[in-house]
Amino acid sequence: MVNELILLCLVAFAAGFIDAIVGGGGLLQTPAILLILPHYPVATLLGTTKIPSMAGTTLAAFKYSKQVRFNYKVLAACVLAAFLAALLGAFLVSRIDNSVIKPVILIVLILVALYTYFNKQFGIHQEKDHSLKQQVLMAGLFGILIGFYDGLIGPGTGSFLILVFIAVLGFDFIGASAHAKIVNMATNLAAIIYFSSTGHILFQYAIPMALFNLAGAFFGTKLALLKGNKFVRVFFLIVVFGTILRFAYDILKAYVL
Repeated sequence: MVNELILLCLVAFAAGFIDAIVGGGGLLQTPAILLILPHYPVATLLGTTKIPSMAGTTLAAFKYSKQVRFNYKVLAACVLAAFLAALLGAFLVSRIDNSVIKPVILIVLILVALYTYFNKQFGIHQEKDHSLKQQVLMAGLFGILIGFYDGLIGPGTGSFLILVFIAVLGFDFIGASAHAKIVNMATNLAAIIYFSSTGHILFQYAIPMALFNLAGAFFGTKLALLKGNKFVRVFFLIVVFGTILRFAYDILKAYVL
């Protein structure tokens, strides 16, 4: 157990660091725990990762809150919708084949990566072309979609939220990261409520991992705020590219290998 715990804590630190900047820490943390603890049910391992994810996300949100002005109406709509949808997703986690949605996600990510790379101003400045009412409605809609995904699958949720806040709602990278962290807190909390109530959390692993995730989130947030939007944009592209490779591998393994 000691060697397994050390590996998981190191992974949790890296995941917290990545997640604090552009989201996507679950893309590292989730496959790692599935590989290191293969003898446990998948639902139990997914539930266990929610504790460290919640810890790091909460710290990052607190750090961002000192530097970013929140749009509370948009945030409230997204948080409420995402929380309820994440509960449903967690409930259905063992009832829907994840391979159905992964090809769609892969295509979306490739398009996003290409658009972000060729549009140098994407996420550098705030561009709000929508009314507040439109922003609230869209935040609620995408909160449902991404919240459900987080409860059901999880990895990449932070990155998807940042995408929505930039591409749909017109935020810059720093503002999008800050708002995404608050929404991600809600989805993590929903999943924790469900998984803990059904005995699907290994606290002997989850608590130490949470401490290391906190440390990673602390350094990741400081770096993001210090370097600004251009740095986060580059880091975002790297994480999205890594996400594309991960989903492509999953799809290839499911349909070809």
